[in-house]
Amino acid sequence: MRIAIAGSSGLMGTALAERLVSDGHEVIRLVRRPARSGEEVTWDPAGGVLAAGALAGVDGVVNLAGAGVGDKRWTPEYKQVLRSSRLDSTAVLVDAMLALDAPPSVLVNASAQGYYGDRGEELLTEDAAPGTGFLTELVLDWEAAARRADEASGGAIRVAMIRTGLVMAPRGGAFGRLLPLARLGLGGPLGSGRQWWSWITLADQVSAIVHLLTHEVHGPVNLSAPNPARQKEIVDAIGRELHRPTVLPAPAFALRAVLGEFSSEVLGSTRMAPHAIQRSGFTFAHPDLASGVRWVLGR
Repeated sequence: MRIAIAGSSGLMGTALAERLVSDGHEVIRLVRRPARSGEEVTWDPAGGVLAAGALAGVDGVVNLAGAGVGDKRWTPEYKQVLRSSRLDSTAVLVDAMLALDAPPSVLVNASAQGYYGDRGEELLTEDAAPGTGFLTELVLDWEAAARRADEASGGAIRVAMIRTGLVMAPRGGAFGRLLPLARLGLGGPLGSGRQWWSWITLADQVSAIVHLLTHEVHGPVNLSAPNPARQKEIVDAIGRELHRPTVLPAPAFALRAVLGEFSSEVLGSTRMAPHAIQRSGFTFAHPDLASGVRWVLGR
C-alpha cells in the first residue's frame, strides 16, 4: 500500500511510519517545511495549501495532525490553535481526496476520548452520546470534518475516526511525563485516583491503525485497551514494577492551579470499551494493565 500520513513527526505518526515501512509499505509524509526527499510532500494546512494531485496514487490517508492538548494552558488563544490545527488540516486533506478521480479508499482520522467528557462509572461504547465541554465540542466538529469525505464521495472513501485513549509510551505523551516521576517515587494518584483512565500501548495503537487501513470499519472507533483501569491502579502497577512508592497524591486543587482547564481531562473519568475494532477481528497485544505496564517499562 501507499499511505500518506499527516502528523508523521509526532509520537504516534513516527511509530506508525516506521511500522508501515517495516511491513513493506510506501509512506508519504506530509511536512510543513520544504520537502527533503521524494517521500515527503510539503503542505500548509493553516493556509489551505496542498498541491493538486499530491495524494494521487495513494491508497489510504492517516491524519494525526493537531496541536497537543496538554502542551500549554488553555487560554482563549490556545483553544483556537487546538481547533484550527485539527479542523484546517482535516478540511485540506478531505478536499484534496475529493478532488481526485480515483481518491484514496480510506481515511483514518484522529479523534479523542474527549468526545465523551467526564462520565464517571458509565461504560462507553462507540454508540454512547457525546458529553459536554470544550473538547467534546471540538471533537464533534473534527469528526464532522472527517466524515465529509465519506458523505461527499458517496461512500467511495471509507472513514474511520479513532477516539484515542491515553497512550502508554516509554517516551512522549502523558505517560512520558508520568514515568520519570514514578521512577523518583513521586508517581502518586492524581486527585482521588478513582477516575477511569482508558489507556492503550503505543504498540497496540499503531497496530490498530494499520488494521483499520485494511478492514471495513466505518465511523467512530474507540482505541483503548479492553480493560480500562482507575488512575490509582495504573500508578500502583507502575510503582510495583519499578519498586517505588505511589502514596503521595497530587491534590485536585493543585492540578487545577498548574494545568488550568486542562486539569478536567486529567481528573475526569472516561471508561471506554473498544467494541468496533474488536468486532472487526483486531487482537490487542497488551489487553490488560499488567502486560501494558511491562511493555512500557521494557520488561
